[in-house]
Amino acid sequence: MTLDMDKKKEMIYDNDAWLVPYKEAIDRRHERILEERRRIAGSGKLSDACNNHLYYGMHRCDDGSWIFREWAPHATKIYLIGEFNNWKRTEAYALRPVGDGNWEIRLESMFLSHGELYKLYVEWPGGGGERLPAYATRAVQDPETKAFCAQVWAPDKPYRWKHGRPGKREHPLIYECHIGMSSEEEKVSTFSEFRENVLPYVKDLGYDTLQIMALQEHPYYGSFGYQVSNFYALSSRFGTPDEFKALVDEAHACGIAVVMDIVHSHSVDNELEGLGMFDGKDDLYFYSGDRGRHPAWGSRCFNYGKYETMAFLLSNCKFWMEEYHIDGFRFDGVTSMLYWDHGLGKDFVGYDNYFNEGVDESAVTYLALANMLVKEMNPDAFTIAEDVSGMAGLAAPFEAGGVGFDFRMSMGVADNWIKWIKELPDEKWSMGEMWWQLTNKRADEKTISYAECHDQALVGDKTIIFRLMDKEMYFHMDKNSTSAVVDRGIALHKMIRLVTMATAGDGYLTFMGNEFGHPEWIDFPREGNGWSYKYARRQWSLARPDYLRYRNLLLFDKAMVALAHKEHIFDGRPELLVQDEEKKILVFKRINCIFALNFNATESFSDYGLSAPAGKYEMVLDSDEKEFDGFSRLKTGEEHCSVHEKSANGDQKYEDTLYLYLPSRCAVVLRKID
Repeated sequence: MTLDMDKKKEMIYDNDAWLVPYKEAIDRRHERILEERRRIAGSGKLSDACNNHLYYGMHRCDDGSWIFREWAPHATKIYLIGEFNNWKRTEAYALRPVGDGNWEIRLESMFLSHGELYKLYVEWPGGGGERLPAYATRAVQDPETKAFCAQVWAPDKPYRWKHGRPGKREHPLIYECHIGMSSEEEKVSTFSEFRENVLPYVKDLGYDTLQIMALQEHPYYGSFGYQVSNFYALSSRFGTPDEFKALVDEAHACGIAVVMDIVHSHSVDNELEGLGMFDGKDDLYFYSGDRGRHPAWGSRCFNYGKYETMAFLLSNCKFWMEEYHIDGFRFDGVTSMLYWDHGLGKDFVGYDNYFNEGVDESAVTYLALANMLVKEMNPDAFTIAEDVSGMAGLAAPFEAGGVGFDFRMSMGVADNWIKWIKELPDEKWSMGEMWWQLTNKRADEKTISYAECHDQALVGDKTIIFRLMDKEMYFHMDKNSTSAVVDRGIALHKMIRLVTMATAGDGYLTFMGNEFGHPEWIDFPREGNGWSYKYARRQWSLARPDYLRYRNLLLFDKAMVALAHKEHIFDGRPELLVQDEEKKILVFKRINCIFALNFNATESFSDYGLSAPAGKYEMVLDSDEKEFDGFSRLKTGEEHCSVHEKSANGDQKYEDTLYLYLPSRCAVVLRKID
């Protein structure tokens, strides 16, 4: 990235006629981002200018003394209180104002120790209260009172990293996970347990990226980590910073990148734990009034146009990358950030939605700068936007007029699978609509597809497997049992995942446990369920025995991921060959493979001809194999040769025809070998 950030010759509107009317708006946005970058970093690096975490918060100096700083411009007095002074407000622990709303205290080494608990007591005109430091890097919860305190974290022997970064991920295969619910036991699991028990499993499955949820501290466990209180603090309920570093280090040793699900879209409203009313005013980091309150989430909305907020969030990105060797971020709630109405109840039809007064341009600027910062920190790192609005340019390079995300989540794919399964029997699924929804992606932006993520597993919703089988799962997942409902569910579960991955733009994601059809929803402990952990865990043991069908779904997922790696399918784009509405057959080509899926519920088709490049083909994946709990209607490794004649089915772009036997509810993949 050049210092003057010169634009490339080709901008996003040069290859998209629909964007031409918005050329001026795109150029203005581009210049606005450049101007903010210059204001923050001048002619230097953005990553060198974002160091709030090194100035604010608690730091041990080289001589063993301590220094603590906080920004609270409305405060009239601030005290450091904790175990070291019996939680009393004393002048010896009073911070002094040092200008521009900043406060500071310096303490000799004997006054403070690693591991001690502390808080701030902030006074303001007309009131005061206990607060946790905005830049606290560790917060712990009292098991009895449930109250949070900051904790001094400065071990004598810092963690020593053993392994280097895993390198670039052009096409990530992502395993989305939540540390706390990763144990089979009814409890909160830990970083160490995940490293020892789950990480080897993920490596064996073939996924090359971990996307970890709920890493930032959050007061309510059941928020899934999306109501953050302490943005710089690693959630202590899962273990210590060193234990998380060991997990990241081991993942890197396995060649697995670690992406953090970062929440910069809003903040928990809490005052005692979070940033709410920190110094007696509601607009320290947030918009004031109604604009500063999220109507659906009950949380606070950041004011991205405020310099201190921008610095707080950009430094936060740098902190996680520096301190924990994070390889990238999945930015949560991007749609909510981008639009003043947070995209609530809105259909984003037409490009005008992306370039009008309804867009919070300060939020767009922040996201663009965050992407620049990540790339400056580590050119191999990558970012993913969770955006349902489809904002044009969001995942396009900044130099081309975009916001700079590497990928966007293809959120419509999962939504459509729910819609089809819920509203229609599979006999009425449209192959044309399926193809359109699976492949409808901007050609100039990279996407990550998924059949389901954590959203589809939360209580009140259903996973794909549960929608397909419902209560039958509880009685007929044993292979000695028979159920037409389960047979259908097993077959469609495999086909849905394969066709989603095979048509994905540039990467694929699954949520932990869904690869083997985890039978239960996710419901965190709460008053309504008696604070039970029964549904806040993963039943890994279900996928181990050969007599349960979960094992076969796991083996299919593993084979599917291995195919993606071996054939480099994401290097090319899917090319439609057959879209047969009458017979419910969908066939497409990608790179050197042909994917043929028969969604017909009852009919199998022999000698089904389809247009294909001339040559010999070997069947490399068959969802109907016995190993995958199928009916073995095809011969493993069977080879097929094309015939030099025009096909009667589908597109006739090729001069040869490939004849296949396509069993009902079956998917096969053939690789051209000659």
